[in-house]
Amino acid sequence: MADKLKFMLALLLLAAGVAGFYFLGGQPTILRVLSVLAGLAAGIAVAWFTTPGQRFFEFSREAVVETKKVVWPSRKETMQTTGIVFAFVLVMAIVLWMTDKGLEWVLYDLVLGWKKS
Repeated sequence: MADKLKFMLALLLLAAGVAGFYFLGGQPTILRVLSVLAGLAAGIAVAWFTTPGQRFFEFSREAVVETKKVVWPSRKETMQTTGIVFAFVLVMAIVLWMTDKGLEWVLYDLVLGWKKS
């Protein structure tokens, strides 16, 4: 029950930060943004002390560890893959354009006779 109350307090602090953004409508933008950031920081600080919050932060740490284990592609591999994707998109665009023009010719010239070439 205490975790639920802490989580509700964290959400209220975040909402207060957002409400402060609108309440300070006539103030400089930096103060309005700081209001939201303060609400966010306070909400995170309160959520940190809940059991679900601790599990979330532990999950985040484990996710970072797993990300470091990933073998990322080299610059050359990335450029080659990007080039292949662009070439495929270009070929598909040409195929779709030719299909569109072919269907246009069949429908308008042959079937309906609207375009007399």
